[in-house]
Amino acid sequence: MTQAQQIAVEIPVSDPALQDLLIALLADAGYEGFEQEPELLKAYMPEPDFHVEVINEILNQHNLTYSKSVIKKQNWNAVWESNFDPVRIADFVAIRAAFHAPATGVRHEIIITPKMSFGTGHHATTYTVMQLMEEMDFRGKSVFDFGTGTGILAILAEKLGASRLLAVDNDDWCIENASENISINSCQYIDIQKVDTAHVSDPFDIVIANINKNIILDNMDQLAVAVKPGGEVVLSGLLLEDEADILLAGRARGWTHLVTRDRSGWIAMRFRN
Repeated sequence: MTQAQQIAVEIPVSDPALQDLLIALLADAGYEGFEQEPELLKAYMPEPDFHVEVINEILNQHNLTYSKSVIKKQNWNAVWESNFDPVRIADFVAIRAAFHAPATGVRHEIIITPKMSFGTGHHATTYTVMQLMEEMDFRGKSVFDFGTGTGILAILAEKLGASRLLAVDNDDWCIENASENISINSCQYIDIQKVDTAHVSDPFDIVIANINKNIILDNMDQLAVAVKPGGEVVLSGLLLEDEADILLAGRARGWTHLVTRDRSGWIAMRFRN
């Protein structure tokens, strides 16, 4: 698939919490990749999708400025390879790129080529979802991964024993990247599809949605149908202040809140249907 050149936006900002908030806002606006440095946030999106009024509206709320440049597709690997460090969650799972040395002392290892897709384990939302997944039983279960990004959570679910998995996203780049990562990790049971909503024909034992508050709330009715009675739902891509609204929406659909994990102002929530 031919991909458009990417726009790189550089935003001088040192507050980690503000960086995380900007990532959420920019992701809602269509930005697909992020790099966090101590004094700088970098955000990436396809050049045809860039609109100056959108970035101005977001940054003006916080009195921030930005600069932008164009990155050709063939240069992207060098960009992320120079910034992608391995991630480790205790002895549970390690996430690395193919050019890193194999991990030792962990039960599971995932190889990710992130490119422009969200989900490497670096961000607090992906990290906390994986923490919740460690506490869950995936053996022989069916799993629906709504907003799969790099495919990392579906890949982990299969490694934990899931036997039927549907991973979906609405972005061509994510579908291409997730397919590559699924192949790299020798997964056999993941069906990946491009879709715009959480509608499914058959319910699943476990539903995972690591996206953002607005998309989750917009799809809550469909997510409720997607999970079997007695099944579990994991929701993330959420800020701490989103918890009350998500709790209300979940309880309105008969879900029982089991636990919330938080990290750096971000949360992942686990429910039982």
